[in-house]
Amino acid sequence: MHRNPQHQNDDDSDEYDGPSKSQRKRDMHKLQDMGAELVALSPARLAKVPLPERLHDAILEYARVGKHEAKRRQLQYIGKLMREVDPAPIREALDAFAGVSRAEIARQHKLERLRERLLEDEGTLGDIAAAYPDADLQHLRNLRRNAIKEREAAKPPRAYREIFRILRDFEYADDGEGQSAGEEGGEGDEA
Repeated sequence: MHRNPQHQNDDDSDEYDGPSKSQRKRDMHKLQDMGAELVALSPARLAKVPLPERLHDAILEYARVGKHEAKRRQLQYIGKLMREVDPAPIREALDAFAGVSRAEIARQHKLERLRERLLEDEGTLGDIAAAYPDADLQHLRNLRRNAIKEREAAKPPRAYREIFRILRDFEYADDGEGQSAGEEGGEGDEA
C-alpha cells in the first residue's frame, strides 16, 4: 500500500487537540455536581462562596423553580455558567463547609483535644474562658460532670457531644462561620 507523503506527516504529528470528548463530558458533569452542591447550601453559606453575580443569581433562581423538569434545566444552566469560572475557589469553600479541608480538619481536632483535656482536668475551664470569653463556664462544668457519668455508665454520649458543639460554636463565632446544630462535623468517629 502506497501512502501519500502528506498524510504520513499528518500521522507522525503528535499535536494535542485538547481533552477528549469523554473527558470534557466528565468535566461538565463534575461542574454540574458542584452546582448541585451549591444549590443545597443555605443562603448564608452561599454568600460566603466566591461566585460571579450571574451564577449566584442562577443558584437562587433554582430555589424558586417549582417543577422537576424546570429544576433539571436550571441545574444544567448552572453547570454551563460554572464552565466560565475557576472552580478551585468554589471547591475549596464547599470542602471547608463539609469539613474536609486540612485547615478545617485541624480545627476540628483542636476542639476534640480541648474537650478531652476538659474531661481530664476541670482546670481547663480557665483556658476555655481565656479563649472564649462569652463561654458559660457553669454550663460547661455541668456538661463535663454529665459526660464523665455517661462514660462510666456506658450511656450515650449526649453531654460529651454537647461540649463539642458549644466549643465549635465559640470557635466558629470568631469567623462568623458557625455550623448549624444538625451538622456533626468532626464527630463521625465518636460513639
